[in-house]
Amino acid sequence: MISRWITNLSQLVWGRQWRRFWTLAMASFAVVMVVAACAVPQEDLNQAATDNPGGATSSGDTSITVYTALEDDQISEYLVSFKEQHPEITVNIVRDSTGVITAKLLAEADNPQADVVWGTAASSLLVAEEKDLLEPYAPAGLEAVNPRFRDDANPPKWVGIDVWMSAFCVNTVESAKLGLPIPKGWADLVNPVYKGHIVMSNPASSGTGFLSVSSILQNSPTEEEGWAYLDKLDQNVAQYMHSGSKPCKAAGQGEFPIGISFDYRAVKQKNDGEPIEPVFPVEGSGWDVEANALIKKAEIKDASKTFLDWAISPEVMAKYAESFSITSVKTDVPLPQGFIADPEKQLAENDLRWAAANRDRILAEWTKRFDAKSEPKS
Repeated sequence: MISRWITNLSQLVWGRQWRRFWTLAMASFAVVMVVAACAVPQEDLNQAATDNPGGATSSGDTSITVYTALEDDQISEYLVSFKEQHPEITVNIVRDSTGVITAKLLAEADNPQADVVWGTAASSLLVAEEKDLLEPYAPAGLEAVNPRFRDDANPPKWVGIDVWMSAFCVNTVESAKLGLPIPKGWADLVNPVYKGHIVMSNPASSGTGFLSVSSILQNSPTEEEGWAYLDKLDQNVAQYMHSGSKPCKAAGQGEFPIGISFDYRAVKQKNDGEPIEPVFPVEGSGWDVEANALIKKAEIKDASKTFLDWAISPEVMAKYAESFSITSVKTDVPLPQGFIADPEKQLAENDLRWAAANRDRILAEWTKRFDAKSEPKS
């Protein structure tokens, strides 16, 4: 660089290449200024590390990607108040079953695509937590959340919004045609009279299917006896479906008399006029918590935290309570018609951490035994 400047100065003395000299001079000056601008004092770097020990930076980007397993007919209703309060934030919803969302989170571990998870099984978020995929965050209003339905760490890595539980959707018209009794609980479903008349959610793709299987294994005298029960149930199952709601929809349409599904779907379809009788098994229902979490990534958007604050706010909690009998924050909304009178008593014993820790093992065993009856994946 110095020798070039000497050469140019020599040419300048003789009055030649004046313009070229100024071009080179300005370019050199620009390089110096860029280097100076990029040089950050070490004390500033140290302070940045102290302020942000996790390495994530905050971003003012107002477009967020939200993974959710909430029902399609719930999402748009829930989002009304968010759009009213935060019209400046664009929410890109990616909706799929719990099993698919869990697989996506694990597959994207090195390059997360989601900013937020909203309304996905806590047992699945515990799997993501184990892989260090979640960023701790205490949303505004956390103190009102029932401790039973949130991560007990402070700040938490997941926060529940509502509880959903297994229920049978029984088509009363089709059952009467076939002379089938209305089952009262899990024990009834292994009666040979129901052979070929039951559909159930696939636990490998559906959170509803997994909570039912996990509950049966946890609440049997031994796990071996739980698998023996599932072997008997399988003899009556016509198909395992890749959705928590699909078995109930199939029952409502008269395709099968009985769908093992979940409470909201059974109650909604009955209230919509379908010939469905929701049955809450006398032995207790398997259950899980629909929960939210912040995805761990290099850049955490402020809009993501705003969304999580809203997601447990009184306005949207009241909407959750219109669909579910148990919400993580108490509301004044009356128990929706068709639900069991004391929903918390209906919950079977359930260790969510056990379910998460044993998820892969359970699904591998279930797949080996029963996957032959799974519906084709679309």
